[in-house]
Amino acid sequence: MGTLKEDIKAFLERDPAARSGFEVYMLYPGFRAIRMYRRAHKHYLKGHFFRARLISQRAARKTGIEIHPGATIGRRFVIDHGMGIVIGETAEIGDDVLIYQGVTLGGTGKDVGKRHPTVGNNVMISAGAKVLGPIKVGDGARIAAGAVVLKDVPEDSTVVGVPAKVVKQKGKKVEPAPLDQIHVSDPVSIEIESLKKQIKEIKGILKEK
Repeated sequence: MGTLKEDIKAFLERDPAARSGFEVYMLYPGFRAIRMYRRAHKHYLKGHFFRARLISQRAARKTGIEIHPGATIGRRFVIDHGMGIVIGETAEIGDDVLIYQGVTLGGTGKDVGKRHPTVGNNVMISAGAKVLGPIKVGDGARIAAGAVVLKDVPEDSTVVGVPAKVVKQKGKKVEPAPLDQIHVSDPVSIEIESLKKQIKEIKGILKEK
């Protein structure tokens, strides 16, 4: 569990617009959401679930950032801007993670128990990215703006797109898989086969009559 001083210092280091710790404490909705989450999480661990949710919902109304009190969040967590962020109950976030506005660490609706992502240390998740399901995001990963992540992300990699794909790993570009020119499907052949099948079925019906 991080401390307030650590969290404030992390904001000052990561946000060039932050001028002082006092400014972060008083004016930053991302910091306020984290501070209220840490209070709610303590109550959650003690089994005070209603009080925990009361604090988290109050934080959501005041900041536009919804963090379930059951989520596990490490030290020096930074939310930059933050409006529209949603972090689910079974999400786990490591240390020194940076998240921008519109990010969702959510579920797919198909899983039970562990339903939300596990995010490693030193991860950056850019604006509007959606990380869904009980997947793992490795240490040092970077998730591009607007990406939709449905599979595990290797450590020290960058993923982009919908669905997200690895484009860089350990500082080196990852080339896309070459197009299979031999086994690629021919839409014309598929349509012809479909027509042949229909003609055969029609002939069978006519013979019965």
